[in-house]
Formats: sequence, structure tokens, C-alpha cells
Amino acid sequence: MRIAYLSTFYPFRGGIAQFNANLYEELAKKHQVRAFTFSRQYPSLLFPGKTQYVTERDKAKVVESTALLDTINPFTYFSTAKIIASLEPDVVVMKYWMSYLAPSLGMVAKLLRKKGIKVVTILDNVIPHERKFFDKPFSRWFLKQNSGCIAMSSSVLDDMLSLTPDKPYILQPHPLYDHFGAKMEKEKACERLGIKPDKKNLLFFGLIRDYKGLDLLIEAMKHLDDSYRLIIAGESYGSFDKYQEQIKNLIAKNSSLAERIVVFNRYIDDDEVPAFFSASDLCVLPYKSATQSGITAISLHFEIPVIATRTGGLAETVEEPGIGIIADEISAEGIVRAIESYFTHPDKSLFTENIRKAKETMSWTSFAKALVDFCKSL
Repeated sequence: MRIAYLSTFYPFRGGIAQFNANLYEELAKKHQVRAFTFSRQYPSLLFPGKTQYVTERDKAKVVESTALLDTINPFTYFSTAKIIASLEPDVVVMKYWMSYLAPSLGMVAKLLRKKGIKVVTILDNVIPHERKFFDKPFSRWFLKQNSGCIAMSSSVLDDMLSLTPDKPYILQPHPLYDHFGAKMEKEKACERLGIKPDKKNLLFFGLIRDYKGLDLLIEAMKHLDDSYRLIIAGESYGSFDKYQEQIKNLIAKNSSLAERIVVFNRYIDDDEVPAFFSASDLCVLPYKSATQSGITAISLHFEIPVIATRTGGLAETVEEPGIGIIADEISAEGIVRAIESYFTHPDKSLFTENIRKAKETMSWTSFAKALVDFCKSL
């Protein structure tokens, strides 16, 4: 099968670029695949992080791609579609995660389908966590330009069907990331992070945004005893000041928290990822809203159980395969109860066993096969 893959690829960085590189690599084993990416993904003024591009410390898979699409230049929508169509692909694969992309990707999809080329999009989000008035109409229009869609959680699928109920689809879980290398010994990982291996380490990892509930997890720390430590690792999209003030106020009431809340407020390069997960006993996702989370996929790779809230697709990802515990409510108290129930569980090895079973089924090979079979069925 001839596949054109239009999305974010090297030199762009982040979880979506990592996803695309892994899937591209798997598809290329059996199919002719050409990768196309953005000449400009986001204007600098609209990008909240420090950089959109990989650094020398990232373990990014270098996928050879052609930069065509400028998201704010409509002329490139037409030229991108023309160049891709000239290759006569059997299908064009896209990735969709925010309504900002709807005009550019949607127009390319519309133009390609007019030429009889199938377009299939893998959906990370349909309706964003931090919503704007134009999200639904933009996403509805984008979805209509597709031949079919792949959702990676039930919540994303529900959002898709609410906007385009007749759109062909499949539901396929997010595969596990496997490019971060092997797990380290906890003592060595803690040493690399500059902390002592003397506590039960809770990890909050990834981009820090309001909907991810970091404030709830920080609040939870005042209810946990001195045997717990919170490691916050990730770049804040927006000001970190409110979290810093929250931590400062907690420390004023309990000085031991000064050593039990450790903050790495920056982008975590790929070569650092093993240390953060290997030093941790639990990965905590205190999200206030969610679809699915790529952080879960990383946690499974390192065989770290997950504590998460019951929102979006987190419950089906964590609770059903038994790889962690779901909090009984989205609150600091609910998160505390879930954390404590894990550490008082009579047989924590069950979580590790379930993680290893899940790893066998959530492979890139399985995802690629499902995608190809779906494309052929359209």
C-alpha cells in the first residue's frame, strides 16, 4: 500500500511527533510510506513553550519528511494537496489534536478526497480540554473531510460521534512508547535527579496545563505523611507562579514539604525520561478532564503503576487492564485515597503482572495492522 503521512515529524518535538515517528517506522516495514510535515506548525506568538523543535538531548527518531504545510498560509493548503496527490497514494494518514489545525489539515483532506484519495485521521482530541467557542464547528468541519477516523479512547470516540455520527471509525488503544531505553535501578535514578531513594516517590510528568490538575496533587501532599515525595517534571504552558505559591503556602504550614515536593519546571529531554520514571513508585494523573494520555504509555513502558482520576478515557486505560487505581473522585482527598490504597494493597505485584500483559497487546505492530485493515475496508 502507498501511504502518505501528513503530520508533525522531526525536527518538531513532543509526544505527537514521537507517536508519528513510531507509527511511520512500523508502517514502513511492509508499505511504501512518505512523510510530510509542517513548514510552520504554530506561529511563535501562539506557542506557549520555549521551542517547538528537538534539542540535541532528545532521543528523537529522525524521520525523513518533506516540509510543505504552513498552518497560517492558505496557499500552502492547495500546494500541499497537489504535491501529495501527484504521488497517487492509496491513503493519506493525518493526526488531529486541536481545532487550530482544522482549516489547514481539513482543506488538504477535502482537496485530496475530491481527487478520489482516501484520508484517515488518528484523533488525539476532538473537543479540546480548554475549550473555545469555535472548537466544535471547526472540528465538525474537519471530520467531515475525512474518509474515516481512528479514536484511541472511548471519550474521543464519543466526541467524534457527537459531531459526525455517520463517520466510519475504529477504536484502537494508544501503543506504548519504546524508544526511551531500559529502566534504571531506583537508587541510580534518584542519584541522577539529586534526591535520596528513601521515600515513596509520586511522579507528575509532562506538560503542565490547568486541566491536568497539578493543583489537586500538590494539595494532596498535605494529607500524605512524610514517607511520600512528589516529583513534578515538565514544562508549564502558562505561568507556574500559582503552583509555586501553593507549594510555598504548604511549606509554611509543614516545613518537611520543602524536601518532599521537588520541581523540575522545564521541558524534559528524552535522555532524562528513564531517570524520572525509574525513580518513581507511582505515576499520578490527577486530571480534571482528559481523553487519553501518552504519559500512561510511557509509564507502562517502565512498568510503573498509574493513579488517575475517572475522566475521559483514563478509567478504561488504567482500571480495565488493572495497571493502577482510579480515584473515587476528582479531588485532593480522592487522589490521596487512591495513592494510599495502592501502597496498602496486599499484593502490588498484580499491577506489574497486568502491566506486562498490557504491553503484549498495545504494540505499534498491532496499531499499524489495525490502521491498514481499516483503510482497506473504506
